[in-house]
Amino acid sequence: MTQDHDVDALVVANLPLVGYAVSELLRRVPPTVSRDDLASAGSLALVLAARSYDPSTGVPFARYASLRIRGALVDELRSMDWASRGARARVRELTDTTERLTAAFGRPPTREELASALGTRVETVDEARSDAARRVLSIDASDGPGIADSIADSGRTPEQVVLANERLRWLRSAVDTLPERLQVVVRGIFLEDRSVAELADELGVTQSRISQLRTEALGLLRDGLNTHLDPDLVATPGRPEGVAERRRQAYFASIAARSAQYAAAERLSYVPTPAASPTDAPRLTGSV
Repeated sequence: MTQDHDVDALVVANLPLVGYAVSELLRRVPPTVSRDDLASAGSLALVLAARSYDPSTGVPFARYASLRIRGALVDELRSMDWASRGARARVRELTDTTERLTAAFGRPPTREELASALGTRVETVDEARSDAARRVLSIDASDGPGIADSIADSGRTPEQVVLANERLRWLRSAVDTLPERLQVVVRGIFLEDRSVAELADELGVTQSRISQLRTEALGLLRDGLNTHLDPDLVATPGRPEGVAERRRQAYFASIAARSAQYAAAERLSYVPTPAASPTDAPRLTGSV
């Protein structure tokens, strides 16, 4: 069998990956985004992935292709220029202001109140909300690059894909080992698209408390990941022997333990075969 036949077989066997990735993305973008355009970009990425795939690396093709496809879809969205850096900055500013006013008023602010706080027109608030409805942002909503900036289909090698999957495993471990309430908030807001009001009702707290829990959770996630992946980014604690810091260190250790468990499970469950279903794509529990 020639390599061309192998490439064709990989493409045909893994075409569902394209449909899965497109459908997942379409739930988070405005209806004006064309499914056909995304499907075309994803299909091309699948073909290119099949051509460049090296089975000797031991990386499952479905995982390799999934990241290439998702990167191509993000690049396609960027080419539509609907998620510019300016738009993402406006979304972050709107989100921060909404949370601050919600905490101050004990209720969600009106459009007029947001416009006043932001020093802009109500129409501008509406535009920012429209941007928010179609955003593709990083989970920490930081001032750094979002997903559209950091995941690009630049022909990554299988080795680079392995590193990306490793970071996803650490992130999954960090989320799964958060304290229960913080985990509910993170999963609800970032993975399940639930409202702050809904989470407040479920946990029996105020909406401002949900915002506080969200901030606390994101701080723990950031420091937990940096402790294991980028230690230089972790600030020196003011009270290293304090109770709060001991709890943080216990959480960081639990991340490492959980990540090791997941890595071992992946090694045990791995069966080298080029054909795979869309559910083999790398993801956090509940998807990310």
